[in-house]
Amino acid sequence: MLDLTTKRICVTGGGGFLGSFVAGRLRERGCHQVFIPRKRDYDLTTADGVARLMTDARPEVLFHLAAVVGGIGANRDNPGRFFYENAIMGIQLIEAARRAGVEKTIIAGSICSYPKFAPVPFQEDELWNGYPEETNAPYGIAKKALLVQCQGYREQYGMDAIFLMPVNLYGPRDNFDLHTSHVIPALIRKCLEAQASGGRELRVWGDGSPTREFLYVEDAAEGLIAGAERYSGGEPINLGSGVEISIRDLVSLIARLCGFTGAIVWETEKPNGQPRRRLDVTRAGRLMGWRAVTGFEDGLRRTIDWYRSHAGL
Repeated sequence: MLDLTTKRICVTGGGGFLGSFVAGRLRERGCHQVFIPRKRDYDLTTADGVARLMTDARPEVLFHLAAVVGGIGANRDNPGRFFYENAIMGIQLIEAARRAGVEKTIIAGSICSYPKFAPVPFQEDELWNGYPEETNAPYGIAKKALLVQCQGYREQYGMDAIFLMPVNLYGPRDNFDLHTSHVIPALIRKCLEAQASGGRELRVWGDGSPTREFLYVEDAAEGLIAGAERYSGGEPINLGSGVEISIRDLVSLIARLCGFTGAIVWETEKPNGQPRRRLDVTRAGRLMGWRAVTGFEDGLRRTIDWYRSHAGL
């Protein structure tokens, strides 16, 4: 087991949603050398930004969590940007880590890399058995390329780079911007704002039939740290709750928890995204001793309470 408390650790994306929880948990564990690069100081899409980061941070352990992400609409509007920026950041960072002799590199992948019609529950061995869902494909393929890089570098250079794939995340500090957010924060914001303004209608993309699996952000942070401490293999590992819910049921649940009692209007002309998502999380338990512990409704309540307090609703 790797003792992280003695290491110089760099967390890219450490000021963001997932990264802030990872950095916080590391400090709670007694890690006192945690470096968090800010985008304004280190543009990780450039070779110069990556080189300066490695010089300044001198990491022995690198968590690469920085990403350009969004929901269906954001992915559909930015396929080129989402492919390029996610690919180039990861490719340059992994190469820089190799050159610097970083002891352990942890790459956060994405379940958007799975084929559109992968058998449910998604098993890691199914990653290459088809093309990803179209609206997420550029992002998902960019992330999957980093898995190939990690495996290639492990084979050729003996680099200890692991690839962990969190399912859709949610929780406090999420992105609640309606133009770029994922489904849970978008629904929470819409419900609370409608309730506050007296609105009687909630409009939701698609027909409600797709299913999704969600992982509370603090559980995801623990999963990434568990991987850093306990896993040094070349195979990708799913991080998920193993619980599947339809978008229709999700909307009803969030509306109830928010106290919204108006009508749900389904915009069926809008895309649904991938038909189903649920992960097989056996490998994470077997190889890392990790499992999600936060109940879905409990996690939603915490997220709603956080946004209500921060938005003044």
